[in-house]
Amino acid sequence: MSPPPVSTLSGLSGSSEADDERRRALRKMKVFATGLLVLAAAVYLFTRWLEDRGGDDTATWVAYVRAASEAGMVGALADWFAVTALFRQPLGLPIPHTALIRRKKDQIGDQLGDFVEQNFMTPAVIESQVAKLELPQRVSRWLADPNNSPRVSAEASRAIGLAGEMLADDDIEQLIVAGMRWMAEPNWGPPAGRVLESLIEENRLAPVIQMLCDRAHDWAVDSQGLIDRVIDKDGPAWAPKFLTAVVGERIHRELVDYTFKVRNDPDHDIRRAMNEFLEKFAQDLQHDPATIARLEEIKAEFIGREEVAGAASTAWRSAKAVLGQALDDPNSTLRANLADAVIKVATRVSNDEPLQAKMNMWTVRVARHVADNYATEIVSVITETVRGWDAEDTSRKIELQVGRDLQFIRINGTVVGSLAGLAIYSVSVLLFS
Repeated sequence: MSPPPVSTLSGLSGSSEADDERRRALRKMKVFATGLLVLAAAVYLFTRWLEDRGGDDTATWVAYVRAASEAGMVGALADWFAVTALFRQPLGLPIPHTALIRRKKDQIGDQLGDFVEQNFMTPAVIESQVAKLELPQRVSRWLADPNNSPRVSAEASRAIGLAGEMLADDDIEQLIVAGMRWMAEPNWGPPAGRVLESLIEENRLAPVIQMLCDRAHDWAVDSQGLIDRVIDKDGPAWAPKFLTAVVGERIHRELVDYTFKVRNDPDHDIRRAMNEFLEKFAQDLQHDPATIARLEEIKAEFIGREEVAGAASTAWRSAKAVLGQALDDPNSTLRANLADAVIKVATRVSNDEPLQAKMNMWTVRVARHVADNYATEIVSVITETVRGWDAEDTSRKIELQVGRDLQFIRINGTVVGSLAGLAIYSVSVLLFS
């Protein structure tokens, strides 16, 4: 009768082709080992029949064979009991110290965890093994190989995509809004004023002012139509058309000429006035309570608007959609750039031995820190996992993995027992005959 299937609810993996093969091999070995026991029993009964029938005339060899078969049968039974007692109660009898794996499952898990912790998770062992691995050198060389770039980009894209799936949209939106509100908590006026003052002192705003002057002149050049419409709308109704045209052309010409001078003269009065305004504004942002309070009101009103939260939501969803499309396309620019960036960094690391040594030292230090502080937590994965297994399923699974090899114990017990019985009987005959 075939053994019951392994439960998939116990935390252990279910049946597979490999398990089916192991199950067939175990069944064959059990049949073979049991067959040897039956053979020893049959030989023993046959020799006993010969001795009973022949009496004193029984051939000498019969006694030797009987002794060998008897000892072989005893050895086979003893080893059958020992092997069976590991996994279940022999013959279903409640014999003490049987079904050890079922009863001692949790203790086995604890002892396995202690063994791993004491022999594998010690800081000295971890540090030595990590140092030998030279992870930075191996990883950088593999990543720097262009042949691996498709896999690098695919795995990176999969990781980014998985992170995006794990992050709930509502949580990200709340995080963005919370970040904006956190940034808005301190007063913006004094720091903004100091930044503006620093930009003015370093003449960093000159290009901005020049751009404004250029745009103003460009607008003035194209403003003839606007000027004519304003004069027609707001000018005196009695004014003749030619007069309004002359006035419009004059205003346009003067406006163009004026903006041209402002654009080309760095020391123009308008430019000095703009600089003076910015300097005063920078001081007011730092020291004028009214200006500071007004900026805070504007900031609070801006951050508190529903449109701001909606913009954060829209920005995140749009960015997520665009990112997802780019990551799904093997030929996308994002994935190509991602792979190129990884290759460049890995190439630099692989060609820089001092950097490799430093990174290897960091890796060793991290590994030692983990072993020093988290070895028990890591090993608890073993113990807690074993505790979560079903005792019956655990016993079956372990028997499936090692049971075939254990059947050799039964076979060896039969063979060795027979040889030992033959040897003991032969020595006793030599001593007492």
